[in-house]
Amino acid sequence: MSQAMLTVKQAGPLALIQDTGRFGVGHLGVTQGGAADWISFRWANWLLGNAPDSAALEIVMGGNLTLVANDEVRLALTGADLGATVDGQPLATNTSFLLRSGQTLIFSQPRRGLRAYLAFPGGLNAPEVLGSRACTAREQIGGLHEDGKPLQTGDQLTWQGSSSAKRTLPEGAQPTMPEKHCQLSMVLGSQASHFAGRSLYNAFNQAWTVDNRADRMGVRLTGKPLRSSLGGIVSEGIPLGAVQIPPDGQPIILMNDRQTIGGYPRLGALTPMACALLAQCLPGTEVRLAAISASQAQVAYRQQIQAWQ
Repeated sequence: MSQAMLTVKQAGPLALIQDTGRFGVGHLGVTQGGAADWISFRWANWLLGNAPDSAALEIVMGGNLTLVANDEVRLALTGADLGATVDGQPLATNTSFLLRSGQTLIFSQPRRGLRAYLAFPGGLNAPEVLGSRACTAREQIGGLHEDGKPLQTGDQLTWQGSSSAKRTLPEGAQPTMPEKHCQLSMVLGSQASHFAGRSLYNAFNQAWTVDNRADRMGVRLTGKPLRSSLGGIVSEGIPLGAVQIPPDGQPIILMNDRQTIGGYPRLGALTPMACALLAQCLPGTEVRLAAISASQAQVAYRQQIQAWQ
């Protein structure tokens, strides 16, 4: 009997195998990687009863990514609405579904949000590199071919499990997709004191626009520029969600595939919840930064984790 698989009949612009990422390797210059919207990713695996770190597919924009099944399999889809269809019939997000032998799954274009997550029984098969299957293009590691590249036409996806649980998301648990406006919680850092009062006012009292210069490394915001008295600093480690302010004063929020060190002043860092939300923001989305305490961020994070327990 042949192994169950999905064949990539047409590759979209950016469909990447992702898991929770790589940790403990920053000293080697290797970035974290992993699912950008970690909340949608975790819910996709939860729907199938998978381990939380099981590898899944992160699909950006859709771009007519076309997958064909050679056997029946239950999959789960969460995150952005990318106009997914099965044999031409609309497919709802945030649910599990049966894909039967010969059926075709297509992702067209964003209707709400930017990234969809497709989970497989037991997680996708791919070689582990430094403890993770996550694709990171900058390091050229991870993924089906250990080169960090997105899926290509002709690739074949297989998975580790033979069957999966059928679950329904709890009421009110659907991952949040941004509208035209959204708020991003942020914890101020020690360098915030080096920003002038006017800049601090502008940081939190204007609507920033998500620029089209955005990828898995970082998301640029445009608005009234911010100024710091620091200029440049000695390069230091960069956490997920760090809000760097380069010389032009336009914030860059550093995401999963960020460089491991940097020398621009930092206003602070987005919370993990805000990073997941920002990962779903299309260019042109207006966002507002909202300062919260580290303890508030920790409480929100713990509450989210408890939802899966």
